[in-house]
Amino acid sequence: MAGTAVFGGSFNPIHYGHLLLADDIRERLSLDQVLFVPAGQPPHKTPVGIAAASHRYQMVKLAVAGHPGLAVSDLELRRPGPSYTVDTLEALRLPRQGLFLLMGSETFLDLLSWRQPRRIADVARLVVIPRTGSAFDTESAAALKVLRDIGEDRFATVEGGAVPERGVLVVHAASLPISASDLRRRVREGRSIAYRLPDPVMAYIRSAGLYRSEAR
Repeated sequence: MAGTAVFGGSFNPIHYGHLLLADDIRERLSLDQVLFVPAGQPPHKTPVGIAAASHRYQMVKLAVAGHPGLAVSDLELRRPGPSYTVDTLEALRLPRQGLFLLMGSETFLDLLSWRQPRRIADVARLVVIPRTGSAFDTESAAALKVLRDIGEDRFATVEGGAVPERGVLVVHAASLPISASDLRRRVREGRSIAYRLPDPVMAYIRSAGLYRSEAR
C-alpha cells in the first residue's frame, strides 16, 4: 500500500521510541514514507518546557537523515498560529487512500476535542497505535462514540498481511520505554541521555543549550 503516514507531535526532543515506531508502521502498512511534522505551536500543550519550533525541526531533520522511508516537514512551522492537524492534512493535498494519520490510543479517545475531527477522518485514514502495556478497548463506549462522531463504522486490526480498505486502523507497533519528558529531566539534572536518541540529536541539544532549565 503506497502512501504517506503523517506523524505529528512536539518531538521535544525526538528519540529512538519515535523512530522505531515510525519505521515499524512504515513496514507494516507498506508505505512510501512516514512524514514527521513537528508542531509549530501545539494547541493542546502549554509552552513551558517546549523548545523553539526551529530547534525541534532541526533535531527531527538530524534524526531522519539517511533513512529513505522517513522524512520531515516544516509545514506547521511556516504557518502562523496554533498547529491544527486538519489544516496540515489539507495542505498536503494527498488523496485519502494514500494519506494516513498516526495517533496514540489516548489521543484517539480525545479526538473530538480537536478542530474538525470529522474532517480529519474525511481527508486521511486514521491509524491508532495502542500504548504498550495499556489496553485499548475498541468496544468501549468512549471508543465507539468517537468512531461514530467522525463518521466511521468500524475498527480494523492490522497485525500483518493485507491492510483492510475500510475502517480506523489499529496497529500494535513496536515501541521503546523512552519518554521525552524523562530526557528533558535528565538534561536538567546533568544525567546521561546516551543510547536513547541519535548521537547527532544529542550533540545538537548540547550545543544549543536546550532543556537545561524547565523554562527553555
